[in-house]
Amino acid sequence: MHIHRDWRGLPASARGATVAMGNFDGVHVGHRAVIDAARRACPGRPLGVVTFEPHPREYFAALRGETPTPFRLMNAVSRANRLARLGIEHLYELPFGPVLAGLTPDAFAREVLAEGLGVAHVAVGADFRFGRDRAGDAPGLSALGQALGFGVTTVPLIGAGDTAASSTAIRAALAEGRPRDAERMLGHWHRIEGPVLHGAKRGRELGYPTANMALDGLALPRLGVYAVLVDVLTGPHKGSYRGVASLGVRPMFGENAPNIESHLFDFAGDLYGEQLSVALVAWLRPEERFDSLDALIAQMHADEAQARALLTAL
Repeated sequence: MHIHRDWRGLPASARGATVAMGNFDGVHVGHRAVIDAARRACPGRPLGVVTFEPHPREYFAALRGETPTPFRLMNAVSRANRLARLGIEHLYELPFGPVLAGLTPDAFAREVLAEGLGVAHVAVGADFRFGRDRAGDAPGLSALGQALGFGVTTVPLIGAGDTAASSTAIRAALAEGRPRDAERMLGHWHRIEGPVLHGAKRGRELGYPTANMALDGLALPRLGVYAVLVDVLTGPHKGSYRGVASLGVRPMFGENAPNIESHLFDFAGDLYGEQLSVALVAWLRPEERFDSLDALIAQMHADEAQARALLTAL
């Protein structure tokens, strides 16, 4: 997959694609329906995704001098990895700043889509908005496309059960400790990805060595202990493992910056600096403060047994 971070000065090989357009946070089933619509629209054309970095919500919050509560389901690297798995050939990760934010819908369609990317076709969700002050919508884009020479497909919102799949609904499910409901809307397990960092190494001392990862900028799922599936993406231990993870602030030790610490079952080795992808499968219990380390260790044994049973039953 080729990643392009501007719409200007692209090589001929990067122009003329059929594209899906949106923020694609989480790359959920609704996003995949938009991508599939783009794929069907112009067979034989390269398949692309047009998205924005930083997320417009982050840009406008910074412009107002605000620090928003972290809301993203995945960072840009994780999003790119997920899109590559879906067969995207060109990812147009457009820099969202004063220039893009200031373009009217007409100017965006003309300068970015028609002249810059030279798109053959654009697929968007029914709730897509674009242009200065979010003044453009899907019907307006269709009219602009007709005038500028590219096709437009509008994809209805996709439901998962009784709930329309949306990044907002997925965040709510995760915040309430319902990772399986989130999975139904995502079409895949919610994953936290990143490098393994050095920690205090308390888990090793307790008989449960863990791979520690930061949660910077991501929406926080419900704090607590989870059954997890872990993919080690780099290094000599590449592969898939089952495990149990603690996501939170480690109340036994007076910490306050949330992270995720994953214990991989039946694993021995060094993972520092390697890239991990941790899938939250089932929420087991909340974080707790125990009266003693012995009580904590006993609970960790119980957590492991419960997680093993749940993951075996998948």
